[in-house]
Amino acid sequence: MPTDTRRRGRHPAAKLVVALLLGVGCAGAGEGLDDWLAAAGALGGGDRVVEGLKQALSIGTENAVTQTSRSGGYLDDPAIRIALPEQLDTLARALRLVGYGAQVDELTVGMNRAAEQAARQAGDVFLLGIRQMTFSDARAILDGGDTAATAYFERTTRATLFQRFEPVITEKLGEVGVVREYDALVARYDALPLANKPNLDLQDYVTNRALDGLFLVLGDEERKIRSDPAARVTPLLKQVFGGQAALPAPPRG
Repeated sequence: MPTDTRRRGRHPAAKLVVALLLGVGCAGAGEGLDDWLAAAGALGGGDRVVEGLKQALSIGTENAVTQTSRSGGYLDDPAIRIALPEQLDTLARALRLVGYGAQVDELTVGMNRAAEQAARQAGDVFLLGIRQMTFSDARAILDGGDTAATAYFERTTRATLFQRFEPVITEKLGEVGVVREYDALVARYDALPLANKPNLDLQDYVTNRALDGLFLVLGDEERKIRSDPAARVTPLLKQVFGGQAALPAPPRG
């Protein structure tokens, strides 16, 4: 009579799934693995770990979007504040010398305000990335470094986020007059002796810097959840991320 593998929880495939998720090679599938899997079972098994990972990512991405999309999210944060591009350094210095410093500052403020508006678009894109996450993705994130999840999001969502961000940034730059200000500044600079007009797609530049800042903040949020118990704000996060640290080393050989 066949063994009821569901009741006994000893199905080889189930054992392999948990072993793979938690980083154990097939060579360890002996008595030592039985003991180790019993300890891992305290976390609720592979499904529980993946559920905890996805919950952590949901919280981390929500925090990152909230932080960057608020007023001052970019402008007041030195780590992600969008500065004038390097190719405008000469333009900015020259214009400040002839009395256009305030206009240069307005350009910088406008770029950051546009980025803050665009960041609101990221939430549902990140949630879709979490829903589409495969078993292999989850395993790579769990086995990866402190920002493995952030790298996953950048790889899988950046192109979509660019498409979402750029129209918003273009619209906001136009609303606050940044594009007109930029064109006027370039025209003034171009009229100066020996000046060459900079070649720059301002909307493209701001969009890419906005995404760089978003992923930088997301990486910070990921590190907090991995390393700081105070950042594990739900029982599942405490169980999964706290429990992993207490697991015995996987058996070898």
